[in-house]
Amino acid sequence: MLNNIGPMGLLLIAVVVLVLFGRGKISSLMGEVGKGITAFKKGVKDGTQEIEDAAADTARDVTPEKDKDKA
Repeated sequence: MLNNIGPMGLLLIAVVVLVLFGRGKISSLMGEVGKGITAFKKGVKDGTQEIEDAAADTARDVTPEKDKDKA
C-alpha cells in the first residue's frame, strides 16, 4: 500500500500536516520524539550495564562452596 507513495506524495502529505498543525506544534512534537528516543537509549544502556555487572559479579567468585570457609 505504501509502496506507491512517491516524492510528490510525501511532499503533499508534509504540506497538509504543516497546514493542519502549524510549525510550532510540529516543532514541539519533534522535540518530544527526540526526548523519547534519548530516554529509550539511556534505558537500554542502563539495562545492558546492569546485566554485565551481574555477570561480572557471578564470574568473580569461582571458589567452590566447600572451600570458601577455609580461607
